[in-house]
Amino acid sequence: MAGGFAPVYPEGSLDAPALQAAREAVDMVLTGHEPYPALAVDRYWTLVAANKAVGLLLEGVSPELLEPPVNVLRVSLHPKGLAPHIADLAQWRHHVLGRLHRQVDITADTKLAALHEELSALPAPGGGAHAKSSAKSEPLGAVVPLRLNTRYGLLSLFSTTTVFGTPVDVMLSELAIESFFPADRPTAELLRRISTEGQPPDA
Repeated sequence: MAGGFAPVYPEGSLDAPALQAAREAVDMVLTGHEPYPALAVDRYWTLVAANKAVGLLLEGVSPELLEPPVNVLRVSLHPKGLAPHIADLAQWRHHVLGRLHRQVDITADTKLAALHEELSALPAPGGGAHAKSSAKSEPLGAVVPLRLNTRYGLLSLFSTTTVFGTPVDVMLSELAIESFFPADRPTAELLRRISTEGQPPDA
């Protein structure tokens, strides 16, 4: 804009009247994914919307991390966030930092680079932080499950990412829906049982 180049698409909030249909579509996708967790994030991994099932994943997270704007990667790796509850935290941390590192490489976005620096400095399993270079070694497309200890038991989930294929707004072009699926049958049964009865199988 400063150089005199107007953006190809306008940029607005997802709550703007002009994007009401898009917001309804996002909400429909998130709600339709229940009883499994799903959330929408912007390019900086800021939470835009989430379905009810995401609440189960956020139990035990410090309220300060859930104050808007909520960064889901920070919540994931912060010691006051999900980190203490994630089984195989080292593997998950490596996966998250690697994914973010590739995003920085592709976009050269300074804000994403700062986020990578911040998250890399968080305490890692065994003390200290992983070397940044380790985040580069994970192959693209690797499926790394999120194995989370909850009050109902261990949940094992993997995620897929959906983006808008025909953007009409900068906000939409940078919006992604992260959908979590059960990685095993016990997790699927547990999530369905919690959704329908609001209690664990043995309650």
